[in-house]
Formats: sequence, structure tokens, C-alpha cells
Amino acid sequence: MKRRQTFDPNAVALLTPDEMARADALTIAAGTAGIALMENAGAAVAMAAEALAAAGPVAVLAGPGNNGGDAYVAARRLAEAGREVALFTLGRPREGSDAALAAGSWTGGVRSLPEFRPDGFALVVDGLFGAGLARPPEGAARAAIERLNASAVAVLAIDLPSGLHGGSGQALGVAVEADATVTFFRAKPGHLLQPGRDHCGTLQIAEIGIGAAVLDEIAPQTFRNEPRLFAQALRRPQAAGHKYDRGHAVVFGGPTARTGAARLSALAALRGGAGLVSVFAPGSAVLAYAAHLTAIMLKRCNDVAELAGHLTDERFNAFVLGPGFGAGEPARAYAAAVMAAGRALVLDADGITAFAGEPTALFAARGDAPLVLTPHEGEFKRLFPDLSVARSMAKTDRAREAARRAGAVVVLKGADTVIAAPDGRAAINATGTPWLATAGTGDVLSGLVAAALAQRTPPFEAACAAVWMHGRAAERFGPGLIAEDLPGLMPQVHAELG
Repeated sequence: MKRRQTFDPNAVALLTPDEMARADALTIAAGTAGIALMENAGAAVAMAAEALAAAGPVAVLAGPGNNGGDAYVAARRLAEAGREVALFTLGRPREGSDAALAAGSWTGGVRSLPEFRPDGFALVVDGLFGAGLARPPEGAARAAIERLNASAVAVLAIDLPSGLHGGSGQALGVAVEADATVTFFRAKPGHLLQPGRDHCGTLQIAEIGIGAAVLDEIAPQTFRNEPRLFAQALRRPQAAGHKYDRGHAVVFGGPTARTGAARLSALAALRGGAGLVSVFAPGSAVLAYAAHLTAIMLKRCNDVAELAGHLTDERFNAFVLGPGFGAGEPARAYAAAVMAAGRALVLDADGITAFAGEPTALFAARGDAPLVLTPHEGEFKRLFPDLSVARSMAKTDRAREAARRAGAVVVLKGADTVIAAPDGRAAINATGTPWLATAGTGDVLSGLVAAALAQRTPPFEAACAAVWMHGRAAERFGPGLIAEDLPGLMPQVHAELG
């Protein structure tokens, strides 16, 4: 099958604070003055401020660093446009710095930050601290942030709301709750990771004169999960193709009283693009499954011996183990058999829980088989207890380390789902709605991952595509979503991708 060609990971790269500093440095070394970048950044902020509050007085809070320099430029631009601007500062910029040059261009009055009160302003521009902040705001800065958050005034943050860590999205004690944020060149992980995403409001990325070529040298490893990241790896049906070209996905079914999860996963795999889908179910539950399955096929599978017989058919190339299956020795044995046969495996729910306390048994059994783990935080803790409690680490870093240990792709689910590969790549998803927090949606996701794996999409791209499609389907449905709604929305999502 023909591979799609749309592919531009640098376009969706996310830069850590250190990487963004390097992008600035490379641009300046190539001949662009730092103050020129700051002027462009401040102009973008002023434009966003005008759009957010078309009239009324504006308060601008300026810190002593480059974020404050952008704030000085924005204040000057707004004043030149005829807006009433009050500037509140937290110390003077370092002598000779670009921020000092920007401060020197401001000819209006300057008030100290302790004097700031948000009442009476139509908009507050937050330029106290940027993405490079590494310690909690204290003293006058903390007090100003607390007063601002307690008010109803609109807030526009420069680069990142003050008090957030740019790499992790974590609040360092207290952080500004903004209505909108303007950042520059590329977004940061902290813009997408929670709680940073909620603090940022609407995110705007402004181009300020940094060329995309710097990314070739920086080689970022963190991305926003969008089609430009994974589309090239997806395979589309061809006119001369047939169903076996698109692979045969298998979902292991559980007992009679727990058939729903496997059926959801199997239907998602079929709607997700697998050419054929089967459920392997215990003999005691075959009739229960047969009453509900049509295009999905059904085979009896009572134990590892029967599974071994099925695995002689190499057309079964991607498996889902976990939804409604039951934890314990059978799950461990089935997982080991599938991986020993070199088949792709998506391990979810009970399949993950089965290895709680002994994750190395799972990792050792993987061999060269493609493995995708799809835990929520509770399941993640069962395999990686030390990483689960290491909340000072960015979620991207926790998922990366888990992927490295497991030799597998890890999909750490949540409102800010992270997909991580053993080679260090990580993607943060931004599609979806809070309505996805309902029973069965994870089963659908595991089926979508299996569909992509069945079509021989590499595991990282398969997981990225499935997570994006899952969230996009939820957005298309809107409020009231339940898991059963998601598979039926896949044709619309496929059409959008294609």
C-alpha cells in the first residue's frame, strides 16, 4: 500500500526552555540582533492585546528578564496606538541586556509591582516571568499573581503564564491564570501539559524572525501530536488492494459477563482501518459474543495451547490484550505467547495489571515484538511505581523513561496524553474533550492502535495516530459522548486525514 507523503515533524516540534534559548542564540549568532527579536515579540503581544481588549486601560507587568523586555516593547506599542498603559515593574533589567534596551525605549511612567491592583483595567499583560522560570515566585511577584488570579480582569500572558515551568507545565507554587498566551516560534511542553494547558487559555504562536532551519541543529524530540507528525507512516487503502493488505487484528475476549470491552475494542479496530478483525474468546463465552458480532469474526481460544495453534496463521498480526479479559496468569501467558511469535501487541487494562509487581517479566518477554502499552496513571503505577510518584518530573520525561525501560511505546493517558518511544521521542496530544473520561473509551483507543499496527504502521506513529483520531472523534461528537459513539465517528476522522 502507498504511504502518505505529508510529513513535517519540525512544524509541530515543542521546545523546552533550554532549546528555545538555543534557538534564540543560533539566530543571533547568524546575524539577527537580539533586540530585533524582542521588538517583534513585543509587537506580536501588543497586537494580541488589542484583539483581546479593544478598549480601556491596560496594565503591563514587566519582570527583569527577557520576558520583561517583551513587556516593555508591548507597552510602548500599545501607548503608540493610543491606549492608556500603566507599567508595573519587578526590578530593572541587567545593564547592557536586550531587555535593558527595550526598557530604555519606554518613555512613560513606571510604578513598582507592589502598587499593582488589577481593578479598573480592561486587560493585564503578564510579562513577569517566562518559560525559563525554575523556582516559585516570591514576595511582590507572588502577591501580584494572587491578586490577579482573584480578579475578573482579562489576562494576556507573554510566552507562558508567570509561575509555570516551561518544560513540565507544573505550577511552581502559584501561577497566573491567563485567558490567552502569546508564545514565540514554537510552543513549549508546558503549554500542552496539565495544568499548564488550563493556565494558558487560548494559545497563539507568533513568528518573530527565528528560522525553522535552527531546528535541524537543535533536533527536538518533543512534539505536538498532529497529523504532520505521523501521516507519512499511515497506509491508505489502494484500488488494487484487498483486505489482507490491511492486516488482521485480534482482540482477546473475556468471560460472558465481561464481553463489552472486547467488543468495543474490536469494533474500533475494524473502523480504524484493519482489513479483518477477530475476537478470540473462551468457549463458554462464544455464544454471548456471537449474538453481538457481525463483520467481526470469532474464534474459540480457551488456553495457551489453542492460542499457539491460532498463531500458526501469520495473517493474525496485531493483538489487543486486556479489555475485559481478567488479570492473572492467563493474561501473562497470552502476552508472552503473542510476543514470542513476533506479533504486535497492545497491552491495556487487565493486561497491564497482570504484570503489576513484576514488570521485568513483561519487558524480558518482549523480544523484538512491537509492544504498545496504554496505561492511565493508575495502571502506570503498577508497572512503574517509582516513576508514578516522581511528579516533579515532566509527564513527558516519566513516559520516556518508562518507554526506555520497557523497550515499548508507552501511551500515558489523561487530558494531556503523552506518547513516548524508547528512542526518546515524545508527543503530547491536544485533541479530545472532558467527555472522554467515561467507561470504555480506553478500550476503543486500544482497538485503534491495533488497527494501525495491523496495517504495519510503526508503533510510535501507530500510537500517535490512534490517540489523535480518538480525541478528534470526541471533538466531532461533543457533549454527551459515550464509548459506543466513537467507532462510528471514525469515517469522518479518516476523511479529515485523507
